[in-house]
Amino acid sequence: MHAASGSRLGDAHPRQEGPTDLRLVPPASAAWGTAALMVHASPGWVIGVVVVCVVVGVTLLVARRGPARSGAGAGEIEGAGEGEGAKAGDGAGAGVAGAWTKVSVATVLLCAGAAAASAGLHGADLRRGPVPDLAERYARVTAEVELASDPRLTRPRIKGNHVAPSAVLLQAEVRRVTSPDGTVVDTRTPVLVIVDVQRRWHGGPSGGGGRSPWLSLLPSTRVRVAAQAVPAMVGGDRVAAVLRVRGGGAPEVVGEASAVQRFAGRLREGLREATDELDADARALLPGFVVGDTSRVTAELDEAFKATDLTHLLAVSGANFTILLALFIGPPGLAQRAERRGLAPRLGIPLRATALVGGALTLGFVIVCRPDPSVVRAAACGSIALLAIATGRRRSLVPALATAVLLLVLYDPWLARSYGFLLSVLATGALLTLAPRWSAALQRRRVPPRPAEALAAAGAAQAVCAPVVAVLSAKVSMVAVPCNLLAEFAVAPATVLGFATLATAQVAMPVAECIAWCASWPAGWIADIARTGASLPGAGVDWPGGWTGALLLALVIVVIVFVGRRLMSHPWLVGACLVVFALVVAQPPPLTRVITGWPPPGWRFVMCDVGQGDATVLAADDGAGVVVDAGPDPVLVDRCLTALGITRVPLVVLTHFHADHVAGLPGVLRGRAVGAIATTGFEEPADQAEFVHREAAARRVPVTRAVAGEERRTGDLAWKVLWPSGDATVPDGPNDASVTMLVRSAGLTLLLLGDLEPPGQRELSRSPAASELGAVDVVKVAHHGSAYQDPGLIRAMSPRLALISVGADNRYGHPAPRTVAALRAGGATVLRTDEDGSIAVAGTARELLVARD
Repeated sequence: MHAASGSRLGDAHPRQEGPTDLRLVPPASAAWGTAALMVHASPGWVIGVVVVCVVVGVTLLVARRGPARSGAGAGEIEGAGEGEGAKAGDGAGAGVAGAWTKVSVATVLLCAGAAAASAGLHGADLRRGPVPDLAERYARVTAEVELASDPRLTRPRIKGNHVAPSAVLLQAEVRRVTSPDGTVVDTRTPVLVIVDVQRRWHGGPSGGGGRSPWLSLLPSTRVRVAAQAVPAMVGGDRVAAVLRVRGGGAPEVVGEASAVQRFAGRLREGLREATDELDADARALLPGFVVGDTSRVTAELDEAFKATDLTHLLAVSGANFTILLALFIGPPGLAQRAERRGLAPRLGIPLRATALVGGALTLGFVIVCRPDPSVVRAAACGSIALLAIATGRRRSLVPALATAVLLLVLYDPWLARSYGFLLSVLATGALLTLAPRWSAALQRRRVPPRPAEALAAAGAAQAVCAPVVAVLSAKVSMVAVPCNLLAEFAVAPATVLGFATLATAQVAMPVAECIAWCASWPAGWIADIARTGASLPGAGVDWPGGWTGALLLALVIVVIVFVGRRLMSHPWLVGACLVVFALVVAQPPPLTRVITGWPPPGWRFVMCDVGQGDATVLAADDGAGVVVDAGPDPVLVDRCLTALGITRVPLVVLTHFHADHVAGLPGVLRGRAVGAIATTGFEEPADQAEFVHREAAARRVPVTRAVAGEERRTGDLAWKVLWPSGDATVPDGPNDASVTMLVRSAGLTLLLLGDLEPPGQRELSRSPAASELGAVDVVKVAHHGSAYQDPGLIRAMSPRLALISVGADNRYGHPAPRTVAALRAGGATVLRTDEDGSIAVAGTARELLVARD
């Protein structure tokens, strides 16, 4: 390298480097694999592996000295003839190579032995003390636990027609436990504490309700709990047992958090307070970008980030830390030069002092974001990525990455079994190895440097991480690279302004609120990118799960990269491929209709396939439709409406407030002009009714009550509300309060029954609306085709077509065979979304047409 520079001292700013140094990769890989296997191994296996590795490794190191001494000496080679000297030199070289091979193997074995020892010690924590035995007996215990991380609230989950109760999860260590017989034992056992959340504290990420006092606890706080000890799941990592705390009352604190954690808690709380007045997305995302606090992120936004592979932005990652240090040290490639920029040189801080301050920033970053494994991993990987960017000496950074992996695995062997750790290492390695080469290749094809670097980084990270993500989700995101590219330009401003808000909130809250408002713009952009990408019809494709699917995806990626390299020399072909890709992902309705026939021309009603729930669209004017129920998933209903080309919704009718009918409402409201929301007057369950009113208020959409006798029309679409009547009592709960509608469009009649059950169906048959129930063309079968149907109503309707919205392999047995048989016996053709997908109805009363997506 120095010879090529033409200078005795070499190039002042060297860029010519030799091949990548991979010598530390085998030891790090051996330690990683050994730790993953040994954390759950028995003590006998651990001791055996450690002894074998150490004995063989030391033996190889001792044996290394023999070949080194037996090689020919320099004097002997010099005194020999030309041929003999060459042979002696070859022998000496072979001896040195053999010695170094032994050293390499010995290093691998010793690192594996050290990892086995560390894993064995950490695994022993799960078997120490009385807690594991108490868990096996499902005993009721009183325990003093010390929190090891921030409490977090579980995401709301749709279970059938309701939202599962939330719970607070706390990673902790049992320090003292009282058994049922009164025995008190001091111990130190890692556990997971699950605290039930009372209804009055059911606010959480979606807002509303109060904030559980458990969520205010800081790491290192010691609390006393009365709980039931239960075994951890088979294969569970890090915890010896689960402590289930019922009731969810206020925690009994017996030991305050440490001074450091209280200071970090004040910083985090200041950030939350400074973002309180921002819009919902910025209020949720900024704490996540800065300190990994995702407690305000809604389930809908979280799913959008998952669909677009942007979840790394919601967690504390090496990218956050890299941005922070880059701001302090300076831009790429200038950290070791006199003209370097950044805050440090502008403040007159010399290079060595800059390194010390950078170390202090690293420590502060870990403290404020909590020393969780993910944060420690982020600090290590972020430091390495920054070092590669700042010095331009990428060759030395692969050994640094290997060293970081080795040290992290020895420090915390549980990381060896963490998918997050695997993804971090793969992404960092891709940025150090693949991204520079891909960027250079793009620049040789006249792509500007900055876009080339961004595209290469996003593509390389996605290429190596996608197979692992497929293992976890059995899906492949088609929009990950473009969404990451579009979000990248906003990540740095949002992160830097977020850290500025964190720093100023303690001394000048008005200034912090102003900075937070500025940060809300890039944060909102990222949220819009995630939602838009997730809503595209071709945003993701199902993929085989497990490592078989990962291997298959890796082969596909290799083929794509190989073909892509060949296409790069043909710009027109590249452009054509990008256009085709965009059309496959976006699937614009006019083009989709030509290719697939969906949606069919002149469609009048569509029952969307939203899983175990209901969502029906009634065609109004061009690009407009009335939506009846929103299903359980915002993404699914949004995709259905997008495929239908619906941009305006004059009215959303929510038949009742069960989660499988209303939880998808954000997907209907997203990006569409919505006139109003009509609901039943029976507002139970209360939490879901509150959710609907909150979503409507956030988008300034009025909420009205649908009452029997109400008639409305828009274009060719007309409907009449048949049930519930304004003075009706509903003895059997929300299902029998379902809004029932008779719809007429282009001569077709459609009866929408919501989730009416036999009592409500019989009341409807005896109501003044009974005269309008006869001989309908299409019926949306009540309650997903459950067995609870009134035979008299089925005979009175005598529909030609019966549609059932139901999820595949649901645990309720919907639709019931006897319901399907009764409908068919009455002359109806029965279609169901779990088998037929989304179903569109078109035609006239004389000629009924049906299309399936």
